[in-house]
Amino acid sequence: MSGEQWGAAVRLLWGPPAKPARGPKRGLTLEGIAGAGVGIADTQGLGGVSMQLVAGELGVTKMALYRYVPGKSELIALMVESAMPEPVLLDEALAAVAGWRGKLAVWAGGLLAGFRAHPWLLEATVGARVMGPREIGWMERALVALDGCGLSGAEAMDTVVLVTGHVRGIAEQERAAGGATSGPEGTGGPDAELGRVLGEVMREHGERYPALRAALASVAEHGGQDQALEFGLERIFDGVGLLVERRTRS
Repeated sequence: MSGEQWGAAVRLLWGPPAKPARGPKRGLTLEGIAGAGVGIADTQGLGGVSMQLVAGELGVTKMALYRYVPGKSELIALMVESAMPEPVLLDEALAAVAGWRGKLAVWAGGLLAGFRAHPWLLEATVGARVMGPREIGWMERALVALDGCGLSGAEAMDTVVLVTGHVRGIAEQERAAGGATSGPEGTGGPDAELGRVLGEVMREHGERYPALRAALASVAEHGGQDQALEFGLERIFDGVGLLVERRTRS
């Protein structure tokens, strides 16, 4: 979305309810328009969304839709806002855990659930763009979890970026693996599938990669697959924890 388009997106996401720019009122709402777009994206992906298809879902002409939403960029901004889980739904879970580590772990789990429910959000939430109240609300709760840790504003925001990047990486891997978080009959998720494929390769070529062969053998004996989200979060938190400790000491 270019800078020239940001003004329209800000008005749609943060302003009063939109009225048609011209012509007779057709009974459309921004919520209904966004919902139609989300439905299409959930089944066809973000690339399948068009103003024409959304208009068809709503039973209006494309020109009637343009009276409310000036273009596809603004439509996608509305869709992201509609598809993001309400951050207030996290508040009870956040209140039930103590400490910034526990709260950020809950927050990360909620964010991953949102990406799992609407995988196209991964594509729609990159780059410079206008964020709506729900998305800003998610950022607010992550920063509140870090309040009192002694981090600067920049450090706290960078911590949120680190956690978000890790969650996105896990969600992207799941999406590439077909979106399933676990296979049939307990066969595991993407990590387990990768382990099986690598195991077959190692049976033929393991002597060339002894470290990998040993690691896979350890996994087979002791488990530990499909814990990438938790393992990565704990390592991020360990690093941030050292900084928090340094700040509180000083």
